[in-house]
Amino acid sequence: MKDIIIVIICYLIGNISFSFLLTKLKLRKDIREFGSGNAGTTNVLRVLGKKYAVMVLMGDVLKGVVAVLIGRLFGSSQVVTILCGLAVVIGHNWPALMGFRGGKGIATSIGVFLVYDPIIALICIAIGIIIIAVSKYVSLGSICGMAIFPLVNVVFSRGIQNFIFAFIISVIAIYKHRANIGRLIKGTENKLKL
Repeated sequence: MKDIIIVIICYLIGNISFSFLLTKLKLRKDIREFGSGNAGTTNVLRVLGKKYAVMVLMGDVLKGVVAVLIGRLFGSSQVVTILCGLAVVIGHNWPALMGFRGGKGIATSIGVFLVYDPIIALICIAIGIIIIAVSKYVSLGSICGMAIFPLVNVVFSRGIQNFIFAFIISVIAIYKHRANIGRLIKGTENKLKL
């Protein structure tokens, strides 16, 4: 019962949307009414600017960090820690408190893996950043960085349990970027402007 409760708590932590809260404070409006309609860092960057985007990024990463730490400190097994990580990402992407319309979970997934497996996380983050720097497409860097999570787990022989965890997180991220993938193929995706 305790394990179920902490997984639910992690899902609810995922429901805390920093992009939504900061936009409400600044503009008295819902971030999902602007730009891409996504409750995430990139949309906040376009709507509110760098300072607010950094705050959202850090807040969303922190959610993932906290969820994994909760799983490790209070869960009965590593499986519970994995479930806490999944729960916080699902809570961010499909928050019940926001009508199940959340973000795409990249920053929160980064936070999860920075604690769960820092080496794997840093490799994937570095590749994602390089792709963003070269292409100027945040979505392309996010998709590629997340897509290689399972592969890097295999290369570093992290075991089947970690591979499955990384695979599920990767599939969720790519699914949430399906519209971006369509725009990338058509050449209509927005480039990053700093």
